[in-house]
Amino acid sequence: MDHISQPEEASSRRFPPRPESVPAARHFVRAVLAGADPDSVETAELLVSELVTNAVLHARTEIDVSARALDGEVQVRIGDRRPCRAPVPQRSLPHTGPGQGLSMVEELASAYGVDTGDERKAVWFALRRDERPPPPSGWQTTAPACGPTRTVTLVDLPGALYMAAQGHQHALLRELTLAAFAGTDTGVQPEDLAVAHDMNNVLSAAMTAALEEQPSVDHTHSLNVSLPADIAPAVPTLRQVLDTAEELARDERLLVWPSLPHNRVFRQWLFDQITGQFAGGPPTAWTVIPREPSASPSELVPWDASHAWASRIPTIAADDENRIIVANGPAADMLGWQTGELVGQRLTVLIPEHLRERHLAAFTRLLRTGQPHILGRSVPLPALHRDGRLVPVRLFIQTQGTADGTTVFVAQLAPRTAPPVPAPLSPGESRAASPEQSAGPDLPEGPERIATGAAGDAAGGAALERKLLADIGESLSSTPNLDEGLQRVCKILTQRLADWCVVDLLNDSDQLERFCVAHHSPTPLPAEAYAGRLPPVTGVARGPLARVLRGAGPLLLTEPPEPSEAKSPLDAHYVELFDRVGANSAVVAPLRTRGAVFGALTLVRTGRNRPFTEESLLLIGDLVRSLALGVEHARLYQETRHIAERLQRSLLPVLPEIEHLQMAARYSPSSTTAQIGGDWYDSFVVPGGQTAVVIGDVTGHDLEAAVAMSQLRSMLRGIAIDREEPPEEVLRRLDIANHSLSQEATATCIYALVTGPASGPWELKHSSAGHLPPLLTTHEGDTRYLDGGSGLLLGMEPDMPRPGATDALPAHSTVLLYTDGLIERRDESLDHAMDRLRRHTADLAREPLDVFCDELLIGLSADSADDIALLALRPVPRG
Repeated sequence: MDHISQPEEASSRRFPPRPESVPAARHFVRAVLAGADPDSVETAELLVSELVTNAVLHARTEIDVSARALDGEVQVRIGDRRPCRAPVPQRSLPHTGPGQGLSMVEELASAYGVDTGDERKAVWFALRRDERPPPPSGWQTTAPACGPTRTVTLVDLPGALYMAAQGHQHALLRELTLAAFAGTDTGVQPEDLAVAHDMNNVLSAAMTAALEEQPSVDHTHSLNVSLPADIAPAVPTLRQVLDTAEELARDERLLVWPSLPHNRVFRQWLFDQITGQFAGGPPTAWTVIPREPSASPSELVPWDASHAWASRIPTIAADDENRIIVANGPAADMLGWQTGELVGQRLTVLIPEHLRERHLAAFTRLLRTGQPHILGRSVPLPALHRDGRLVPVRLFIQTQGTADGTTVFVAQLAPRTAPPVPAPLSPGESRAASPEQSAGPDLPEGPERIATGAAGDAAGGAALERKLLADIGESLSSTPNLDEGLQRVCKILTQRLADWCVVDLLNDSDQLERFCVAHHSPTPLPAEAYAGRLPPVTGVARGPLARVLRGAGPLLLTEPPEPSEAKSPLDAHYVELFDRVGANSAVVAPLRTRGAVFGALTLVRTGRNRPFTEESLLLIGDLVRSLALGVEHARLYQETRHIAERLQRSLLPVLPEIEHLQMAARYSPSSTTAQIGGDWYDSFVVPGGQTAVVIGDVTGHDLEAAVAMSQLRSMLRGIAIDREEPPEEVLRRLDIANHSLSQEATATCIYALVTGPASGPWELKHSSAGHLPPLLTTHEGDTRYLDGGSGLLLGMEPDMPRPGATDALPAHSTVLLYTDGLIERRDESLDHAMDRLRRHTADLAREPLDVFCDELLIGLSADSADDIALLALRPVPRG
């Protein structure tokens, strides 16, 4: 049947391309179908509203609407004069709300389709109440070209991010149009809005057509998109209109959230690719463009909940309604919950009460403004344990896209006594290979692979092998973080020696954990490959991995293990991994030091690549010896750091409870290095009833610094309690004692006494040994640095007299003692840093001290390269 021809029985009417045509077309259809089934008439009116709206927005020609009821069937057609603008269903974006007209037709109509001719097209649908089988339905999304076309190549297109950005782009334009129809002054000219809609529809249709030819968007690395050759002038208009819509959304003048940072960055990249390549420029891959931490690159494959569930790193993911959708085993264990119990609960269940209001306000502000505060940054915060206690953690939060275009907020948690959590990786990606990382050897784009077992240039092959071993050693020694080092090692090995690399290590409890899985390209890996905890090595296990962990190997596997040979869950897991990667050969080698095996390296070659041979084992044997030594050193370094941090934290005191003096303190290790520092705080009551407060920082970032800090702290307590002397004399005696016991140790320190009766007034008597001055913030928000009583560092001139100072403390004022890690930043003057601290404390002057301290850490310490200690005190009159 020729659907373009107008049926004689149908009534039709032509409407202008104006908004008022939508209700007019609906009334026309209702009148024509009078007497038909009422439910069908109501459905027809709804679908006509959607389709005529689409024609007004996208075709912008006269619109022909025809309708009839025949033999219990309602038939409706909406035609226009622009056949080259095909309808584009948004099937992958069910969450976006607007732009779902074609999806509604699919859901409600018995049959539907589009007929395209040389000069016009018509979208049609049929509604029937009987059981007759409907005719075939579907949308013709490929339309005849309106003229010449040009091809734009999108390299490393992140499919999930495209879905999210495009869905939000539709929503912005739809809400902007509705606001304009309602008479709101949006600042956008009608002709510009029409061009933006047309350009957006053209781009959506072109992308849809390209993706249908390459349907697995999850695996898309490069996409060739055919676009009309004359659209270049329309791209800046679309960009400008969307920027205006973003501003209106941030001002809450549109019923849509503004874009999140990664969506905005992606949209600008997409437009830049179109305009740049139309101007003759080369493609620029998405993965190499610079971006802010909050707009970090999305994975080339969509976020998958199974990877988060299987991760060894404590991970929590939430949706845009602030509900937890993933809380894996390590995260649940850390916070006192059973795996799965947190799913469906609000995130606030894990947030201390004094920070919940702050969290909700920040989350709402992010959605309303699109402006992040802590996304992509490592931030120290307390988490709420199920039993009510606070767990000091460091959060790294990023947004990631799912396969249907929704956005997920993913947080990785690290105890503050553990090394910092590195940024999450795309499957198969090396942390060290990301643009931000500089550690380890530089990797060329196409490094020469080592063809082990092949005849050829022996000298050249030996040189490549020596370079491989050197780069392996450098990758592990250049970063103290074991995860980062192993990821980089696997990246090198998959570029030069194998197609797949897997590293499994035994932990302190002899449980086997998969630390690293890498592939030579960013192909998504099976979820099982990410499993952090592997099945146990039982006595019945007989597979290659179990044999190697018992001391065998290196083992050459010229064919995958037989499933029938799997005698344990570990064996079966290993067989399944080989089957999934399509191995043609593999080498499994033990990692051992001092005669004990603590892990295994698996290297796999696949497809038509030259398989491993017996000659490969010599090189791989040298390789695993170097790798094992590097892993042991990294583990020892982390263990030493962990011991030092535990020592440091164990020396941080429980603050005394003083009726008229509120106090709060925080300590956070560096977020960007694996080093520790000598920062500390202290408070105690001296025999005369005065409250002593201390802040200090020992020079150095190692175990010796932590030990020196503990010695200074103990000596200071003893000297202060032994004699009731002014602070300057206490520091002088501490300097003499420190010089006598450790002549090379230097440190900064403030020792102060809070004096005065419970009802006030109060004074702060203090002396400083080269430390940053205390900051006084009144209840009204006035700020002043107490820079009197400042002298030399401890360890410089112990015989010199030390100055002291006395300052009045108004009621409800706050005194902040802090170490330099809170404020100092590279390439910034100390004056600017101290001014910034004053502004923050002024804004927090009336907040409870716990909120005061946590807000300072959130606002000032994200990504701090140094340890941080701070102590805040506030005199409060009795009664």
